[in-house]
Amino acid sequence: MAPSPVLGLILAGGQARRMGGGDKPLLRLGGRTLLERVVERLGPQCGAGLALSANGDPARFSGFPGPILPDPLPDQPGPLAGILAGLEYAAALGIGRVVSVSGDAPFLPDDLVARLHAVASETSIALAASGERQHFTIALWPTALRHALWDYLERGERRVGAFIASHGAAVASWPVERLDPFLNINAPEDLAAAEVLDQD
Repeated sequence: MAPSPVLGLILAGGQARRMGGGDKPLLRLGGRTLLERVVERLGPQCGAGLALSANGDPARFSGFPGPILPDPLPDQPGPLAGILAGLEYAAALGIGRVVSVSGDAPFLPDDLVARLHAVASETSIALAASGERQHFTIALWPTALRHALWDYLERGERRVGAFIASHGAAVASWPVERLDPFLNINAPEDLAAAEVLDQD
């Protein structure tokens, strides 16, 4: 039986301090924004469509092909709040799972959702890894976890890894020989490195 369609959730709520502020997903690489590249790679893998986790004026993402979801909690408590927004939105539509990705990861693999589905159980988180590094915000989440995530955040907890550890996760790993498919753009030197890789 084919897995049910998932909602793709692109996380774009960060402060981008190391890039001098602003929205990292709107930075350009090879003439296109990072967000456009993520949409191009993730969209075909997500039968339930895409959503964007972002706070502030949604008009700056006016070309995005899906809803813009603000954090459901005040004070921008981090990526888990964005994931919670996606889980709540998906659950309201009867969608059972959400795949979250970073909005500044322009080289996402084309088999991301399929491979996460392959290692996940009905109730577990499935986590992406490359080399020896796990990527806590690139993961497949059951919407049933939203209640536990609400409780976790309302207790003042913020750490993504600690939440995942408390619920257990399967891991799917990708090689990094030519490039890390989960390379994210945190600083100007990362963008420069991505420009070189994009030309290979």
